Amino acid sequence: MPVEKIKEYATVYTIGSVGYSMIEILWRGFTHWTMALTGGVCFLFIHIANFRLTGVNIWKKCLAGSTIITLIEFVVGCIVNRLLHMNVWDYSKQFLNIMGQVCPLYSILWFFLCIPTFGLSRFIKQKMFPKN
Repeated sequence: MPVEKIKEYATVYTIGSVGYSMIEILWRGFTHWTMALTGGVCFLFIHIANFRLTGVNIWKKCLAGSTIITLIEFVVGCIVNRLLHMNVWDYSKQFLNIMGQVCPLYSILWFFLCIPTFGLSRFIKQKMFPKN
């Protein structure tokens, strides 16, 4: 992988990590270091999807983005909460939750959060890494 692409992905990961942590602190009043890692991974996957889905309308991109985030959240939740017993979150009281790790409410929130996230991704690519 070219060095410039590695720099782009590292930048996207870092912005996702810090950004998600800030959102979670605003939403819940606190965060956990595993959520910073997860946020970075999510934003990186969203960023990659954004440019692989060029020409796809924003609503379909948001559905793909919400699915990506929900799947990553489920995998991380199974590892962090169920396997390692870190108890970072518990959605077991939420409607239609799956194993207490994901629920439709947050998938819907991720859907709408993808709108500015795809815009930020495009901005990063165009302004910081236009040659990649």
